[in-house]
Amino acid sequence: MIRLFIAEDQRMLLSALGSLLDLETDMKVIGQATSGEEALKAILELEPDVCLMDIEMPVMNGLEVAEELVRRSSVSKVIILTTFARPGYFERAVKAGVQGYLLKDGEIDELADAIRKVVNGKRIFSPELTVNVFREENPLTPKEQEILKLAALGKTTKEITKELYLSSGTVRNYISEIIHKLGAKNRTEAASIAEKKGWI
Repeated sequence: MIRLFIAEDQRMLLSALGSLLDLETDMKVIGQATSGEEALKAILELEPDVCLMDIEMPVMNGLEVAEELVRRSSVSKVIILTTFARPGYFERAVKAGVQGYLLKDGEIDELADAIRKVVNGKRIFSPELTVNVFREENPLTPKEQEILKLAALGKTTKEITKELYLSSGTVRNYISEIIHKLGAKNRTEAASIAEKKGWI
């Protein structure tokens, strides 16, 4: 019996997925969560075989949960279910070691089949999601991503310098380079571009 855990912040979808997968003779849903933080805690306790994880969730997103599970050497395999075909998300998911990355609008039979394949050691990625990755790689360095994330939260240069222990000149140089790389007019537009592509 394949033990499943589902993390999804849309309650109707969470309930529907759980009910449909419970109908599979070789699967059992042993837990559900509507936030990343709640999911992480439950997964570490229950140790399901496979976790179906939404990306956009409150407190911690699905990618952060996947990264944390790897860090804690969890035995649970992770399949990301998403509506977002963003190259940055896929790139990050692969780096986090997820076993599957699928679109939510697929058939339930395809999802059940993907779960079985993942349990047997295969990795399953939706072709629609992977195609964008080869077109566009994240041009930002990890430090640039960190600075842009803080700028996206509305932090001033002064606040960023304090948080990252950098000089204001260094932060300004980073922001200038980020704006140039993304072809943006200002830091707000740069943050918006990077968020849309899933780069921060």
